[in-house]
Amino acid sequence: MEVQQFYYDNKIVRNFIYATMLWGIVGFLVGLLLALMFLFPNLTDGISWLSFGRLRPLHTNAVIFAFVGNAMFAGVYYSTQRLLKARMFNDTLSKINFWGWQLIIVAAAITLPLGYTTSKEYAELEWPIDIAITLVWVVFAINFIGTMLKRRQRHLYVAIWFYLATIVTVAVLHIFNSLELPVNALKSYSVYAGVQDALVQWWYGHNAVAFFLTTPFLGLMYYFVPKAANRPVYSYRLSIVHFWSLIFIYIWAGPHHLLYSSLPDWAQNLGVAFSVMLIAPSWGGMINGLLTLRGAWDKVRTDPTLKFMVVAITGYGMATFEGPMLSLKNVNAIAHFSDWIIAHVHVGALAWNGFLTFGMIYWLVPKMFKTRLASTGLANFHFWIGTLGIILYALPMYVAGFTQALMWKEFTPLGTLVYANFIETVTQIMPMYWMRAIGGSMYIIGACVMVYNLVVTIKAAGSVEDELAEAAPLTRVSAKRTVGETFHTWLERKPIQLTILATVAILIGGIIQIVPTLLVKSNIPTITSVTPYTPLELEGRDLYIREGCVGCHSQMVRPFRSEVARYGEYAKAGEFVYDHPFLWGSKRTGPDLLRVGGKYTDSWHFKHMYAPQSIEEKSIMPAYAWLTRNKHDRNETESKMKAMVSLGVPYSDADISGAQESMAKQAAEIVERLKEDSDLKRSFEENEKAAGADYLPMEDREIVALIAYLQRLGTDIKVKETEELLSENK
Repeated sequence: MEVQQFYYDNKIVRNFIYATMLWGIVGFLVGLLLALMFLFPNLTDGISWLSFGRLRPLHTNAVIFAFVGNAMFAGVYYSTQRLLKARMFNDTLSKINFWGWQLIIVAAAITLPLGYTTSKEYAELEWPIDIAITLVWVVFAINFIGTMLKRRQRHLYVAIWFYLATIVTVAVLHIFNSLELPVNALKSYSVYAGVQDALVQWWYGHNAVAFFLTTPFLGLMYYFVPKAANRPVYSYRLSIVHFWSLIFIYIWAGPHHLLYSSLPDWAQNLGVAFSVMLIAPSWGGMINGLLTLRGAWDKVRTDPTLKFMVVAITGYGMATFEGPMLSLKNVNAIAHFSDWIIAHVHVGALAWNGFLTFGMIYWLVPKMFKTRLASTGLANFHFWIGTLGIILYALPMYVAGFTQALMWKEFTPLGTLVYANFIETVTQIMPMYWMRAIGGSMYIIGACVMVYNLVVTIKAAGSVEDELAEAAPLTRVSAKRTVGETFHTWLERKPIQLTILATVAILIGGIIQIVPTLLVKSNIPTITSVTPYTPLELEGRDLYIREGCVGCHSQMVRPFRSEVARYGEYAKAGEFVYDHPFLWGSKRTGPDLLRVGGKYTDSWHFKHMYAPQSIEEKSIMPAYAWLTRNKHDRNETESKMKAMVSLGVPYSDADISGAQESMAKQAAEIVERLKEDSDLKRSFEENEKAAGADYLPMEDREIVALIAYLQRLGTDIKVKETEELLSENK
C-alpha cells in the first residue's frame, strides 16, 4: 500500500497559542479594571475612552473573540490536521486567518474605546469590521473544508462534526444579525427595529454563546480530553445523540433572554420549551467527557492538565444546568437584569472556556516544543488559585443577584416599595463587588503564572518545527451505504452531506421564530401616539449608544407590580418601532430609563452627567463631564435621517431639510430651561466670560442633545402625565 509523507503545520498553532495568552491577559485586565470601577466609579475620571460604558464591550469582545477565539483556532488547527491525516489545505489561508483575526481584534481595541459601537451585545463592532470578520471566517471555512476534501482519514471523528457546525452556524448568525445600513465609515443603523431587532439580536447573542463558546470547545473536549487521559471517548453513540440534539435545540433558545419583555408570548414560550430541553444534550456531553476519564483518576490527581479539564467540564455542566433553569419564567422573573446573570455567564467563561483553554495549552506546548513543562508545581498553583478565583468571583455575584431581586420586589404592608430609591439596592451589594474584584485578581494571577511558566518552557526548548507524519491516501469507494453500514456511519465519511444536514438542523428553529416576527405585522401592534425622534433626539440617542449607557441601564419595564410601581407603565411592543437598534439592555446597574422622560428637570440631568455624586453621594455611576465640554457634531444629521427613512421611519423631506433649524430651536429651549437653575446659569456666565471669543455656546454641546433624548424617553404613551411633570419641574 502506498504511504505518503507530509508535515503537520505546527507554526500556525504556535501563533494562535501566543495570541491566546496575550489577548487573554489583556481581556482579563480590562475586566478587572471594570470590576474596580464599581468600587471607584471615577477611577478613570475625565478620560472618555477609558469610561466604563466604552470599556465594557471591549472586555466582552476581548475575552470572547480574542482569548477564546484564538484558543479555538489553535485547537482546531492542531486537531483537524491529525484527525484528517492531512496538512491544512493552504498555508497562505492559514496565515490570512491568523493575521486577519489579529487585525480585527486590534480594530476592536481601537474603535470600541473611541465610542464606535452598534450597542448590540457581542456584536458591537461596526460594519467595516463586520465585513472583515465575514471575510476571515470564509477563509477559515475554505481552509477547513479544503482539508476535509484532501484528507487521508475516511472517518470524520466527532470533533470534526462540532467544528463543521460551528463554521456554518456562526456564519449564518453573524451575517443576519449584522445586517445594517451604513451612514458613514464607522456608523450604521440596524435594519431591524425594536422587537424584531431584539429577537434577531438574542437569536444571535444566545447562539454566539452556543456556537462560538460551546460547540467548538466541545469538539476540543472530544479531542484533547481523550488525548490527555490516553483513554477512548466513553460513548460513541452518546456523542451522536449529543451532537445532533444540541445543534438542533440550541438555535431555538434565544428568546429566553427576552422573557416578560415586549416580544410576543408565542416566541417567548418557544424559547422556554427548547431551553429546558437543552439540559439533556448538554449533560449528555458533560457525562461523556467526564466518563472518558474512567480509569484515569489517579492521573487526574497528579496531572494539572487533566485537573483543568475536569473543572472545565464540570463548569460546563453547571452552566448548562443553570441556563435552562434561568429560562423558566418564574426564575427569570427574579434573575433577569440582576448580578445573578453575571455569575452565570462567568462560570461558563472562566471555568468552561478558560480552564479548557489552559488545560489544552498546558498539553500542547510541551508536545509541540518536544520538551517538558518547566514547572508542574506552578501549573498546579495556577489551577488552585484559578479555581479559588472562580469561586470567589461567582458566589458573591449570586448573593448580589439574589439580594437585588428581593430588594427590587419588596413591598410594605401599605403596598409601597420598601426600597423606592434604586441606590439602596446598590449600596447593599458593595461588599460583593469587593469580593468579585478579589476573585478576578486571583484568576489573573493564575493566568500570569501560566504565561511565565510557558515562556520559560518555550525558551528552554527552542523553536517549533513542523511535524513529519505519514498515511495512506484515501481511496475512492462507492457513495452508497455498504451492507450493514448504519446511516450515521455512512454520514461520517460524507462531509458535504454532513454539512448540509447540520445546516438544515440549525436553520429550522431560526426560520420558525424569526420569519413570522419580521413579516407578520400583527405581532408588533402600532401605537398612534408613537412618533419618530426629533433630529436632536436622534443625535442624543447616538450619543447614548456611543457612551455605552445601555450596558448599565435597561429600557424595558416588565409587567410586574414592582417594576410598574418603580418605573411606570410596562413596555409595549409598539413603542419601539422606530428604534434602530433596540436598547432594552441586559443588566441593571442603574434604574430602568424607559419612562425617565419628564421625571427630572433638564438641570438635574446636566448635573447628573457632569458629577453623579453631586446628585446622589453613594452613586457608582462614573462622571461624563466631557459631554458638557465637547462640541456636538451635527454635520451628518440629515444623512442619518435619510438612512432612517430607508429603514421605514417616516421622516418627511421637510423634516430632513429643516433638521438644523429644528435642532437649534430645541437646543435653545433646553438651554433656557438649564438657566432656570441659578447655579448652572452662574457657571455658564463665568465660563463664557473666561473663554471670551473661544466660548462654545451651550446649545452646541453634546450634553444638550443627550438631555433631549433622555427627556423624550417614554413620553409617547404618557403625554398628559409628562406635560404635567415638565410644568411642575419648571
